[in-house]
Formats: sequence, C-alpha cells, structure tokens
Amino acid sequence: MIKLYNTYSKKVEEFKPLKDDIVRMYTCGPTVYDYDHIGHAWNYTQADFLRRMFEYNDFKVKQVMNITDVGHLTSDADTGEDKLEKRAHEQGKTAWELADFFTKIYLANRQKLNLEKPQVICKATDHIKEMIRLVQVLLDKEFAYEISDGIYFDTSKFKDYGRLSGNTLASLMEGARVEVNPEKKNSTDFAIWKFSAKGQKRQMEWTAFGKKGFPGWHIECSAMSMKYLGETLDVHTGGEDNIFPHHECEIAQSESSTGQKFVDYWFHSRFLMVEGQKMSKSLKNFYTLKDLEKKGFEALDLRYLFLTAHYRSPLNFTWSSLEAAKVARKKLNDFVLSIKGKGKVSKDYKETFLNKINNDLDLPGALALVWIMIKNNNISDNDKKATLLDFDKVLGLNLAKVKKEKIKIPKEVEKLVKQRELARKKKDFKKSDELRDKINELGYLVEDTDKGAVVKKK
Repeated sequence: MIKLYNTYSKKVEEFKPLKDDIVRMYTCGPTVYDYDHIGHAWNYTQADFLRRMFEYNDFKVKQVMNITDVGHLTSDADTGEDKLEKRAHEQGKTAWELADFFTKIYLANRQKLNLEKPQVICKATDHIKEMIRLVQVLLDKEFAYEISDGIYFDTSKFKDYGRLSGNTLASLMEGARVEVNPEKKNSTDFAIWKFSAKGQKRQMEWTAFGKKGFPGWHIECSAMSMKYLGETLDVHTGGEDNIFPHHECEIAQSESSTGQKFVDYWFHSRFLMVEGQKMSKSLKNFYTLKDLEKKGFEALDLRYLFLTAHYRSPLNFTWSSLEAAKVARKKLNDFVLSIKGKGKVSKDYKETFLNKINNDLDLPGALALVWIMIKNNNISDNDKKATLLDFDKVLGLNLAKVKKEKIKIPKEVEKLVKQRELARKKKDFKKSDELRDKINELGYLVEDTDKGAVVKKK
C-alpha cells in the first residue's frame, strides 16, 4: 500500500489511482528565462523519485511536464513585465531565442541528474489555442469577466478558493495589498488572459477576444494538463512556492470549467536552503549544476545528497554535505565494480525497501537500508549487488552503468609507488610510510591488495 501526504487534505492518505494500473502525473516545469539552479534540481528530482516509486510498484506512469515560455509576469499580482521578454531585451535576443537557449540547458541538466523523461513535454507557446478555448469556457460560464487590461477569473464564484494553501477567501481579501487594479471585482481575482498594453508591441502575442494578448501563467498548466491527462489528474507535483497562487488558481479555473475534481493528490517538495539561508544572487549562494561541476562534483553527487532528506523537510545544502555525498556515492560505485558475479535480489530487503518508499516516499530510510544491507555479512556480495541494482530503479544513481575510472598516473607518482613496493619487500615500513605520505601530498592514494598496490586519485 502506498501512502502519500496530500497538500490538499493536509494529511497522509492511501494512494489509489483513478485507473488500476495507470498514474496520470503532471509536473510543473520551468519558466525558461534564466539558468535553472540547484533548488529547481531538488524539486524536479523529487518528482522523479515519485515517478520511479510508482513504477517500482508496477504502475504505468504517464508524466506530462510543461515549459513556460510566455506569460509568467514579474509580479504574482498580474502586473509587471513578462519575464521572458524582459530578460530577452536585457540580453539583446528575441524571447523565442532565449526560451530555446534555456530550455536546451534545462533538458541537458535533467539528463545529468538522470531524471526520467516525461512522456509529454509541452511548451506553452504551442498550446495557445487550447488556452483560448479554456478562457472562453470560463467566460461563457460566467466565472470570468473582461476589464481593460485582460480577462480575469472571479474568485468569489469559487467557494473553495484558498483551500489548497490553507487560506480562506475572506482572509485573502482582507490581507490583500493595496489594490493595484481598481477594475478587478475582488482583490484575489487573477488574470487568465492579458491584453497587450496600448502602444507596445510584444514579441509573443496572439489575437483573441478582439485584441492582441497573451495567456496568464496559471491558465497554461490547466489547459495543457487537461489536454494530455484528462479532466482529473492522479498527481500534480511542484515546489511549495507553487502552492499559492499558482496551484490554487489552477484548481479554481479547472474545476469551474469542467465541474470535476481537478487533482486527487497534490505533491509539494519543501524549499532548498543554502548554508541555512534562502538561495539568492545577492547573497552569492545561487548555484547551478555548472557551478558544482567547476568544483569537481557531478550531478549524481547532488542526486545522492537529495536522497538524504525527505521531500517534506527543507534540505540545507552545504559544500561539506555535497562532499560527503560524493564520497558515499563513490563507495557505492566501487562496491558495484568490485563484484563480478551474478546474484539474486534479496526478498527480505526488497520488501523492507518497498515499505520505506511506499511510506510517503521515505528515501532517507531507503538509503539507510542500502548501507545496512552492504554491511550485512549474512548476505553474499553477489546478492547485495543484485539487490542494490534493483533498488537503483528508484534511487536513480545509474549504478548499472558505472565504469572503472581510468586514471593517468604521473610518472613521479609511479616512481614513488615502485620505490614503496621495494621498501615493503625489504620490510622497511618506515620508508614505506614516508613514500605513502609523499604520494598523498601529490593527490593520490595507494591501497595494498593481494594483487599489489592500487593507485587512486584523491
């Protein structure tokens, strides 16, 4: 039995898909106006763990992920510039060029993190017709109204607005900031279609409702998710920053248009902190995968680190914790490489692993089980390897594809290793230790095995 915390009900529930063997899963993708950072990586990797968990339980998963390449404004109050157009102007590119550039980088980073590819990756700009139709349905049903700068959803007509985030409509209205747009019926109403400002020519705009305009950010996910997954989804994932207003608005407009429940299970990962602080360019703690690679880390080191924290707990990223993750992952790689024979998956460990991941995706517990198994002398190394590779279907550390690292040893180090071997044969252990220290100072480790000395890079 799978149990998952549902943000909507605020409790852990038994997971039951609408169809017995299929999970329809929508993942809120990136707004491609800048480099994706390790906070994004944390969020998308948690969604990947979730998908892998379903598949490990023999479900077929249809995952749909959007690419937001238009309509995401700099303010959640439906004001400000379009993030894509603003950044494109700053860099002297078109919005289309910028979106394509950052989309390619994002997809490449997904591969580095070993994230399974969604069956559908949909760009907002490819689904404008679907968004216009959805806006028209909301207008026809009188859940939306038009004012001078766009078409807005009337939140007072959706009684459950605020339930996902835990806010009441009354408290949201009472706590709203000074009204930016006095034409709106309610301070909480949100734009589902914006009209292009008079006298301004946008790079991305379409003719609809008698004027040039572009979609609101929230309407995009509703239109695309329902196109590919139907009116009711099994699971919708995202970061906790998406809960309000984005996902709150998705629920309101989707359920108002169809009269059906929009999502059965809402899955949200908490924020990633950096050295105990929120990630920010001003604090100079804004890191991308490229930044990590410059320091000698791989994306899978970061993935291992993500396994050490539960998705509903904030992860505090530190360089020392990433270093520890790198060392631990290397130990797993070395263990896999050291076993040549074939074994069988341990039924007992598999059952325990399944119980861990099925208990609200307890990956830290599952990872701890891996090390318990490896240290267990009552199970053969061959069976350990087979079981570990089976677990890796969820962990996603690519252990089955690990290859022995080819190291080019400098001649100076090779010379010291030979001298040390000679000292050991003469049982001059003092000299041997001195030579080991010199090898260490040059950045290499020497390990003594039955087959002779093995040299590794530190």
